[in-house]
Amino acid sequence: MNGEVKMLTDNDTITIFLKLKKIIYLSIKRVFDILVSIVGLLLLMPVALFIKIAYMLTGDFNRIFFVQERIGKNGKLFKFYKFRSMVPNADEILLKHLVKDPKLAEEYRINKKLKNDPRITKVGGFIRRHSLDELPQFINVFLGDMSVIGNRPYLPREIPDMGEYYEDIIKTRPGITGLWQVSGRNDVSFKKRLKLEKEYSNCAGIKIDIKIFFKTFKVVICGWGAK
Repeated sequence: MNGEVKMLTDNDTITIFLKLKKIIYLSIKRVFDILVSIVGLLLLMPVALFIKIAYMLTGDFNRIFFVQERIGKNGKLFKFYKFRSMVPNADEILLKHLVKDPKLAEEYRINKKLKNDPRITKVGGFIRRHSLDELPQFINVFLGDMSVIGNRPYLPREIPDMGEYYEDIIKTRPGITGLWQVSGRNDVSFKKRLKLEKEYSNCAGIKIDIKIFFKTFKVVICGWGAK
């Protein structure tokens, strides 16, 4: 019959409910991101001045901001901001050490990080332990490239290593903090990190975000896994 009203099935109702729930969650999250990023940006300038002076006192007059291309939501690349915690020619130094030291090369292959990274400066070690190097990422959060809570912003060169986890991880905006960071950070292997971030992408919601947000304070204060 023309004009007959089509009744919604249980599946249709569930689909509509889930879509609405996701829209509400993402809207709340974006408002939260903007508010927190504004606070972070207010802290950025005095911390930048402190870091610049600290570097100059150690004889390092290079720029303190580090800019790099990272992978965002749906695989879109964006400019990622951070305070520099390594020597300016970090990639060159890394390559030299990996060629000379097979054990170091194996550690980097497994974890994509080094626990005792020879590229980290004295000032860089301090700002890493206290997570001050992450502050410029509030610029990314304010611009909408990142979120306060999400997965790690991966490098384009890491895509082959991410394998089957890639598609799940890029479902969400990368974050300043996330499930990996509050689960051990550098003490967690690269494979374990990928599993944690796939888990987050598939169960992201207000409850888990709140849990991660408050656990982050404990991690930052204690310096767990920050190397």
